[in-house]
Amino acid sequence: MYSGNSPSPYHPAPADPYSAAPPPAPRSGRGNQRGVGADRLALIIHSLADIAAGFLGLWILLYLLEANHANVFVDFVHGMADWLAGWSQDIFMMETEGLRVFFNYGLPALIYLAVGHGAAAWLRRL
Repeated sequence: MYSGNSPSPYHPAPADPYSAAPPPAPRSGRGNQRGVGADRLALIIHSLADIAAGFLGLWILLYLLEANHANVFVDFVHGMADWLAGWSQDIFMMETEGLRVFFNYGLPALIYLAVGHGAAAWLRRL
């Protein structure tokens, strides 16, 4: 029988408000408010580098697969890739057109990835 002094499965003992665990201490380091802005900026830079490299890689793929240049989507990707790789056009002058496109658009894609991810990693360490 239930004696009233010990807890039973049907009548658990009331919670003691003084025995609750203290609230966790504020975290220091990366999780505090000081690093949130740097983390967000790093994410933006990282994402922009990925998007730029994605457009360049997609244009290489569309070119090598001989996509229809009259298509609006293909024309948009080509325009973006030309804009992103404008500074690196004709660095490589090869007779094979496919290799020329691969290297002239692939080099800026690698540079965008390296610089963007490197800058993001540096910002995350701040």
